[in-house]
Formats: sequence, C-alpha cells, structure tokens
Amino acid sequence: MKVRVLGCSGAIAAGCKTTSFLLDHDLLVDAGTGVGDLTLDELAAVDHILLSHSHLDHIVSIPLLADSVMSRRRQPITVYALQQTIDALRAHVLNWVIWPDFTVLPTPEHPVLRFVPVDVGQRLEVGGKQVEVLPAQHTVPAVGYAVEGDNGWWVYTGDTGPNPALWPLLADRRIEMLVIETAFADGELELARLSKHLAPTLLAEELRQVPAEVPVYITHTKPGEHAGIEAQTRCIGTGHRLAHLQAGQRFDV
Repeated sequence: MKVRVLGCSGAIAAGCKTTSFLLDHDLLVDAGTGVGDLTLDELAAVDHILLSHSHLDHIVSIPLLADSVMSRRRQPITVYALQQTIDALRAHVLNWVIWPDFTVLPTPEHPVLRFVPVDVGQRLEVGGKQVEVLPAQHTVPAVGYAVEGDNGWWVYTGDTGPNPALWPLLADRRIEMLVIETAFADGELELARLSKHLAPTLLAEELRQVPAEVPVYITHTKPGEHAGIEAQTRCIGTGHRLAHLQAGQRFDV
C-alpha cells in the first residue's frame, strides 16, 4: 500500500497543508487543504474518504472535491464517518447556505457523495483494504483508523488527547507506521489538555504503551510551533524512532 502525505499540519501557512493522506490512488483519510495538491485526474480517482471528525481542517476539501469531479464521476464517492460527523456536515456545510448538498447532486438518484456511518470497533472493507475504526479522545466525536497494508498496519490516531482505550487494541498487530498527532509544544501544555490534543510530554506518556520498535510519525503540528515541538520530541526518551511528517512524502506500507 502506498501512502502519500497530502497535508500534516494543524493549520495553514506557506508550505503547510492541513491533514489528508492518500492511500494508493483511491482512498483519502481526512480531507484537509492538502487535497488541493492533487490533479483533477487524481481527484476524480478518489472513491472513498475516511473522516476522523468534523473539524474544518479535516473536512474542508470535501465540498470542493465534490464540485470539481461531479461531471467525471459515474459512482458516488463514499464518505465513512461517525453519525455525529455526518450530521455536522449536513447541518453546517452541505446545507445550501455554505455549500450545495452534493448528496443529492447532480440528482438524488446519482449523487456525487454518499455517507456511510461507522462506529468505533467496526471493521470495514474499503476499496479492497481492511480498515478498523479506532477510538479517539477529542472535543467533538472523533475516531482514528487502522488500515492493513502488505507489510503491516498503517495506524492513524486522528486528533486526540491521551487515549488509553487505543493501545490495547493495537497490542497484537504489526504496526508498520504509527501516525500520531502532537499539536502543541509543552509551553502550551494546558491548552493541549483543554483542546484534547497532545504535546510532547503527553506524547511520551502515550508512547510508553507502544513497543519501541514501532516507527512513529508525528503529524498535526501547528506551523508556529513546529520547531519547538520537534526539539522537545527529540528529548522524550521513549526509545522510539521518531520522524515528523512533511507534505509530499510518500511511503510503502
């Protein structure tokens, strides 16, 4: 399975795109501003989207993607998300005020988007890939995802604070790539706690529950905090091989 990092920042600035990953050519995991780097042909090839939660930096490209590819699609793009996330998108985005409702366009019989609700713990087959919906702890209902690749599991925590329910679920898997958020530096540790994000001190506590051989990739850093977060994560002392993701990177899993 090929993983392309379209966006991995917690906000925008030059060179910083918000969260989205393209798995092979047809599966998006979250749909932040990084989706805009895909060509029109690449956008039209997306058949599935896994959404972690309803915050704007993770869903902003869905309405724009639908608009771009509507005339090129013969089947709808399937968006998998918690029911609360679907409800938020219907109420606040695809509501004919912020954007048209592409679940009934171009016609109700042949829409460009369709929603499929998921629950934590559910196992799905998405485009031939095995996917498990993982728990997350955030300020709105949220999930992460594990997707099985040829060499092991690609695990994405989504936006989350400390998440003790997650690690026992991963204990018996070969994790090829753990993508875990660290949104704030330790200087804003209380803000991280309040907003249910991680900072390096909290990241260290989480990683102590993960075998040291698991490769760890940090995502969702705020643009103005990146240098501080990178320096602090080098000192957390958990023994893991840590890397900070950058938009444009590609991996084989």
